Amino acid sequence: MCHNGNCSCGVKEPLKIDIKYFSKEIDKVKKIGGERSNWFDLRAAERVELKAGQFAKIRLGVGMKLPEGYEAYIVPRSSTFGTWKVMQTNHKAVIDKAYCGDKDEWMLPVYAFEDTVIEVNDRICQFRIQEKMPDVVFNEVEHLEDKSRGGFGTSGKQ
Repeated sequence: MCHNGNCSCGVKEPLKIDIKYFSKEIDKVKKIGGERSNWFDLRAAERVELKAGQFAKIRLGVGMKLPEGYEAYIVPRSSTFGTWKVMQTNHKAVIDKAYCGDKDEWMLPVYAFEDTVIEVNDRICQFRIQEKMPDVVFNEVEHLEDKSRGGFGTSGKQ
């Protein structure tokens, strides 16, 4: 059996990632919806009380050492705003390979639109591991040689 990721059989070994838990009060990271999904839930590692208009960085209780060539994206769950009336302030957090020290705990920066309380172990966001973008070289041209679409935000109007 070759299944080492370098063979022609097509079977890839799972990506192995070192994870550190900063809290014993949160559930371990696991896939959302089992094998049907490729996202993982993250949980609040602290109780956070926010008043409308306040900003906070919510501790997520984990840190990871990502393999070379990979990064993690953290986004809110679809229920996050409806449940807690908070919005992630940076839209999508990108965790790169360099954020892997013993004190590099992942966090979720949020802004509260209403008074709210987030409890320890609440599932407030999700993440996935992605391959980094390949090296890119830009080739400057005078014309792009394609038909213009008609303006920004017009793809559904033609």
